[in-house]
Amino acid sequence: MKISALIPARYDSVRFPGKLMKKLGRKSVIRQTYESVLNSKLFDEICVITDSKLIYNHLNKINFNVLYSNTQHDCGTDRIAEMSHKFDSDIIFNIQGDEPFIDKNGLIELINVFKNDINNKIQIASLMTPILDYKEVSNPNIVKVIIDNENFAIYFSRHSIPYSQEKKISYNHFKHIGVYALRRKSLKNFSKQGKTSLESIEKIEAIRFLEMGYKIKMVKTNKTTIGIDTFEDLEKANDLLKRKII
Repeated sequence: MKISALIPARYDSVRFPGKLMKKLGRKSVIRQTYESVLNSKLFDEICVITDSKLIYNHLNKINFNVLYSNTQHDCGTDRIAEMSHKFDSDIIFNIQGDEPFIDKNGLIELINVFKNDINNKIQIASLMTPILDYKEVSNPNIVKVIIDNENFAIYFSRHSIPYSQEKKISYNHFKHIGVYALRRKSLKNFSKQGKTSLESIEKIEAIRFLEMGYKIKMVKTNKTTIGIDTFEDLEKANDLLKRKII
């Protein structure tokens, strides 16, 4: 089974423009993400797909695999789908460029989902982690996911799901981590579909799969991760990096 890791890298982020080129430690966020994926030693190929000449030139200069696309895309999964024909892979990982502290064990678990799926019933798998701070439950920058009894996603939202009248944490609250593992066919079908209605409202690409009728297998990881969605996230990540907590 051949596995590729593709990293969509958009420069003009709505909430934090240019975030992938900001310094995280002594390196850019996108470089930290690439090296984190590379150091996992789990993938046959790794490549960044970007719409930014700044990011392209930055990574090309240090001899990282990077492809440039000047096509407008609604989300990262559409961006990697455009270039997926260049990779002869059975499974394609979509690892968001703003996830520099991705958990290797979580990636291994995602790979095992497909290795153990002998009948090829599972098309998509993704990561989630328990939310331990109730402030994060109501934070719209953090995508929450609820699951069924077999750990398949029921829904994703920036709103508090499930809503807790007691205003306290339970392990029903999970944060969605921006990593997807997909069979090649499901990736192509996703891109052909185009943006769906609930996806447009929530601004969450995973919802498109649900609206298309796909089931997403969710894998729990307890590893602390920080997605760089805001300037405050970057400050927190730099602080944790200095203290060698991550």
